[in-house]
Amino acid sequence: MKRLALILLAILLISASTDNGSASAKETWLSVRSKNFLLIGNAGEKEIRKVGVRLEQFRDVFSRIFTRSKANSAIPITVIVFKDDNAYKPYKPIYQGKPAAVSGYFQPAEDVNYITLTAEFREINPYAVIFHEYVHALTSDNAKPLPPWVSEGIAEYYSSFEVESNEKKVWLGKAIANHVLYLREQKFLPLQRLFEVTHGSPEYNERDRKGVFYAQSWALVHYLLLGENGKWNAPFRQFVNALASGRPVDESFKQSFQTDYATIEKALREYIGRSAYPAQFVTFDDKLSFDADLQTRPLSEAEVQFYLGDLLWRIRRPDEGAEYLKRAIALDPKLAPALASLGILSIRQDRFTEARQYLEQAAAANSKNHLAHYYHAYAIYRELYGERQLVAELPEDKVNAMRASLDQAIVLASDFPESYNLLAYIALATGQKLDTAVNAVKKAMSIAPGREHYVMTLAQLYLRLEKFAEARQAATTLARGASQPELRSRAESLLRTIAQIEQYKAQLKEREERIETPATTATADPSAPPPPPPVMRRRFEGEKAKGLLTRVDCDDKGLTMTLKSADRIFKFHTAAPDRVQFITYTESVGKEFTCGPLNPARPVIITYRGATDAKSKFDGEPVAVEFLKF
Repeated sequence: MKRLALILLAILLISASTDNGSASAKETWLSVRSKNFLLIGNAGEKEIRKVGVRLEQFRDVFSRIFTRSKANSAIPITVIVFKDDNAYKPYKPIYQGKPAAVSGYFQPAEDVNYITLTAEFREINPYAVIFHEYVHALTSDNAKPLPPWVSEGIAEYYSSFEVESNEKKVWLGKAIANHVLYLREQKFLPLQRLFEVTHGSPEYNERDRKGVFYAQSWALVHYLLLGENGKWNAPFRQFVNALASGRPVDESFKQSFQTDYATIEKALREYIGRSAYPAQFVTFDDKLSFDADLQTRPLSEAEVQFYLGDLLWRIRRPDEGAEYLKRAIALDPKLAPALASLGILSIRQDRFTEARQYLEQAAAANSKNHLAHYYHAYAIYRELYGERQLVAELPEDKVNAMRASLDQAIVLASDFPESYNLLAYIALATGQKLDTAVNAVKKAMSIAPGREHYVMTLAQLYLRLEKFAEARQAATTLARGASQPELRSRAESLLRTIAQIEQYKAQLKEREERIETPATTATADPSAPPPPPPVMRRRFEGEKAKGLLTRVDCDDKGLTMTLKSADRIFKFHTAAPDRVQFITYTESVGKEFTCGPLNPARPVIITYRGATDAKSKFDGEPVAVEFLKF
């Protein structure tokens, strides 16, 4: 009996070790590649292929109907299909300490989007959430951001997508029970308020209020597409196109619908009151069949550990994700995706040196992994710079390493826009190849025009090139219509900086013209007035630093100056450049003073107020800058 007990204990220990946070090595995991998706899973091959076909069908139909979108996200999509809910539960997001009660979810990111679901459907259809979020992925990179009610209303409308068994007919716009119930019981949002809701509004974020917002957004889009026998269908599409081009909501509404908010609001109330929502069906000549395009292969245990670990840290479970990734590398030390994922995770945790080391290994292990090359360059950049910080000296070897990695990333994936944007940031930091950088960020914008931060990069490049009109135009676009309040604020700050720099240059030019240099002639004119007295230096209160001004950085945070003295390098920053006094005692400053590196560096005396915060990365705030003669 004792021997039997020991055997049973050993079996239990072995069982526990194989179930400890790891997919069982005995399970069969497959990879199924379709034209637009990579699907993996421990469900049966038939179930995984079925999911792949369903997603391809949705994408194909959406691209035919919603012609405003190119229906092509710049971000690759990986789909994980779990065999049942028990297998799925360890990889769900955590809500209030427990796995969330979801049957499927869409996890977006800058470099890869994940769709997860179970092949075992129960009460909740996972495709509704997945189709909703996939609409956002398909449209976000292809045009100017739409107002939340339009974006969410369209996504909800398409979330009810169904294909009939003959694969020639699809249904859209079927009534969503939860929305119908909300609209019966909850207070109606006035149309003016619905149109004013932003991503930061309570109606968009608070649980007790966002149900009405989503329901009413769906109902309004449903009415404009299908209500009154499609009366408003064409004007609605015209309205969406006008918004996508950046035109204001009020102007676009009036021109498209040729009526006012009150008329549409009254009609919408009546539409909701009838609770009779028609559905749209579309019939195609050919079957929506994609099964023949799918390619299947088994996954190694190391690959399984990689995918699960990569997913876990992206759903805010970083410690568990890192464990899986390290197991993957232990099984296959040259598995480049796992090394790259650990490097990206380290970047998210601000461990940039560690990230660079992982990504160097990833690049060496598989030169075809464009993300490994891109993030290698990004890790080097962030080792030297803080977030949005453009003020520092970049060693030439680091610049060359970053550019080499980005060039390789672009060769491997020419449609990955972040590579071009990072090239532009390197140019901003170094002041070199600025014209090339403008072309690079424009390329990024052509791939993903919905990413507004690219416009900010372009505005800063134009400022550095002293193309003030172009910089102002780009920044004004963001200040008026950026979807994120933080980006609008940055654009407004950049506009003030542009105006201040123009003012400084005008003042310097005026001062230069006032400086008179006595002409030296062989015979002086006795009737000429005497030469002016020599210019005397003005006195300013504060600490003094004398040396060579090597660079002046201008961005939406203000003005930063780098001064090299005999024994150290000073950094001075001001968020209010208009308060700084610029004085010149030489004629050439008006031609030499610019944003970026100064070549040649200019001798100056900077009067400043010392930093009061011991943790500040700056030596103080400049009060006056006096340009001296060489």
